[in-house]
Amino acid sequence: MLTYAQAGVDDEKTSKALKGIISLAKKTFEFRKGKIGEPAEDLGHYAALMDFGSFYLAMTTDGVGTKVLVAEDVGKFDTIGIDMIAMNVNDLLCVGAEPVALVDYLAVKEPDEGVFSEIAKGLYEGAKQAGIAIVGGETAVMPDLINGFDLAGTAIGVVEKDGVITGEKIKPGDVVIGVSSSGIHSNGLTLARKLLIPKYGLDYEYEGRKLWELLLEPTRIYVKPVLELLKSVEVHGLAHITGGGLLNLNRLTNHGFRLEMPPIEGIFKLIYENGVLLEEMFRVFNMGVGFAVIVPQEGKEEALEILSKHYESFELGMVTKEPGIVVENYGIRL
Repeated sequence: MLTYAQAGVDDEKTSKALKGIISLAKKTFEFRKGKIGEPAEDLGHYAALMDFGSFYLAMTTDGVGTKVLVAEDVGKFDTIGIDMIAMNVNDLLCVGAEPVALVDYLAVKEPDEGVFSEIAKGLYEGAKQAGIAIVGGETAVMPDLINGFDLAGTAIGVVEKDGVITGEKIKPGDVVIGVSSSGIHSNGLTLARKLLIPKYGLDYEYEGRKLWELLLEPTRIYVKPVLELLKSVEVHGLAHITGGGLLNLNRLTNHGFRLEMPPIEGIFKLIYENGVLLEEMFRVFNMGVGFAVIVPQEGKEEALEILSKHYESFELGMVTKEPGIVVENYGIRL
């Protein structure tokens, strides 16, 4: 049995280590007190919010993680930019913000025009899907520090003050809707790589696709369906299901959740069959649900209709008064 921590990523240890940085970062809020761009305290969860008078500017940053190692191993770089943009814009959506712009950061061991061109294709496609502009960036050549390359970005979005989604309206009985993922997205790759590649190799075929194809499947971008939803339906909560799996729902509320997750399929089935405990699977991977939407009962049907026009969407369960996440059809409590 292999866990994420044993693979080299200990979320609990990371969280403890970050406390000092987060504490000091919050102390810097005073530097913008009473000025344009003053941080809105205790509002952001997936993205920070800054006060610009009639609206908030939302801001977030993220990268692709060890998915870049798979891209390097197979020499395929034309989709990794989609992943980077997806990880950022999907987070902006969670506070109700419309993504607007992004700057990228590409760190490399050495410049390669062909690789840069392929990465640019993915960045363009991701920006197109998200409806954002890439307004700048930085390329750092660091042969002493970087072995291959790393790709990250910082994105901004805008949201009217009365349109911020905080999760505070979430109440027991609200419906949880899941929007399907395209696969593993950009989380849990360290565990997946270390578990599967040494055993099978990247050219191993599983259910008609090679392992590298399953691992490199681009992260789904949820901008269009979620923005359409926000125009028509009262939404109480939005969650990008990233690292931490279903535990991401805890960012939104102190209430709990009773869910029925979809069947374990594709890359998740292969990982599970190779010895990862079921509870660990739901704590690490999106398990087929890349985004979750929480709406009142009366908004369920319209929400499902709007979301299903874009991606397969389904009712997952409901919000409960008692804290904790229960996956009923798998007998798991997180």
